[in-house]
Amino acid sequence: MRLENKKVIALVDEDFEDLELWYPILRLREEGATVDLIGKEANQKYIGKYGVPANSDYAFSDINAEDYDGILVPGGWAPDKLRRFPEVLEMVRYMDQAKKPIGQICHAGWVLVSAGILRGKKVTSTPGIKDDMTNAGSLWSDEPVVTDGHLISSRRPPDLPPYVKAYADFLANQ
Repeated sequence: MRLENKKVIALVDEDFEDLELWYPILRLREEGATVDLIGKEANQKYIGKYGVPANSDYAFSDINAEDYDGILVPGGWAPDKLRRFPEVLEMVRYMDQAKKPIGQICHAGWVLVSAGILRGKKVTSTPGIKDDMTNAGSLWSDEPVVTDGHLISSRRPPDLPPYVKAYADFLANQ
């Protein structure tokens, strides 16, 4: 399995977009990666927009981003909550500085905006936050997947197959 020995953070909070959290987790696990769900509290049940639960493995404060090979930020309304935690922004900034893959889909771009890592980067997101993304200095385009170095971005659930493939390919070649 090509992602064996790879460890990925999947951020979680209430009202995540169910498919945008679970589809990448399951696909990466199928390829051998360890994907830990990280939330405000460990062993906490978070509920997605459509009622699918996700139990966190660890709290933000329990982990060290240096122990991981990448990070995934789901969409939904969770990003608006996640970006308020300094620990989350530090994780994203670390991954950016270390050039480890950062996956963001839909509204997840809000977390990257708050982390201040988008200036000059080519990205996509849900069109609903296009202004936020461009005001943060990014070069936004309306495409299913945009890869700019280690930053892999996508728009919405129908784009999940090419998004997760691009993320897994980058992680495998890291």
